[in-house]
Amino acid sequence: MSVRNNENRINKSHASDGVPPMPIGDTATEENGNVAANMPLSFSTPTEIVELPSKGKYYPAGHVLHNVDNVEIKYMTAKEEDILSSRSLIRKGIVIDRLLSNILLDKRINVDDLLVGDKNMVIVAARITGYGEMYDTNVNCPVCGLASKYSFDLTGADINNGGALDVDGVTETESGTFKITLPRTKVEIEVRLLTGHDEKNLTQILEKKKKYNLGESTFTDQLRASIVAVNGNADLGVVGSFIESMPAMDSRHYRNVMAKITPNIDMSQVFGCQNCGHEGDMEVPFTADFFWPK
Repeated sequence: MSVRNNENRINKSHASDGVPPMPIGDTATEENGNVAANMPLSFSTPTEIVELPSKGKYYPAGHVLHNVDNVEIKYMTAKEEDILSSRSLIRKGIVIDRLLSNILLDKRINVDDLLVGDKNMVIVAARITGYGEMYDTNVNCPVCGLASKYSFDLTGADINNGGALDVDGVTETESGTFKITLPRTKVEIEVRLLTGHDEKNLTQILEKKKKYNLGESTFTDQLRASIVAVNGNADLGVVGSFIESMPAMDSRHYRNVMAKITPNIDMSQVFGCQNCGHEGDMEVPFTADFFWPK
């Protein structure tokens, strides 16, 4: 991420104009002491360039982000804090989407159309502009279970640009999908990368199943959202039937491959427990503290 056009943003006159700079204050005063006019200070919110993990490679032709490797966002302000504190938006589950829509400078970008990894990158960048790069939150040690305060450096995340390069048994298509040959069944599945819209749909499906006590099927629902064809057959019935009977070895292979080919920001960092001495990688938890630091 890089700061863009953030210098000289507070009502600065140019020396080349031949006009002396206005004094800082509520009004400008002429040499004879008379008040010339009310000249309130003008402020412009700084912006930042956010590099997209996907580099725009996996958006279809015609999409506003097709082959575009970055987006520009404005820094979070008090106005964005109003959005984050909106009980109505929180209750509807759209508070983060509304925040992102507000800070993205290119209003042609639909937050729901962002690839999940690109959306995650913008979320992290927004948090850094609003509250800084250090994220303090409570975490539970995976070994002893002790809860303690831990500080994560959000600028230390690695970026995975995705793609099928050097991933055995995987090829990219011209349409931005991937073909994966599964080890157990030898079936070739074609998969697509998920977007913010897919995430929202999966959340709604989960909530509906909980409401009607239908039992959770988070992983198979994700497979249905991602797999677009089986051995070249895109019939939904065929795809659904295969998903229901997919061997565990194949489903595990699918998860491992998707983690490699999906452009994303890696939010895992080394965690050290002060109680039992355990050290290991831990995914940075996206709790309420992330956008509502105490």
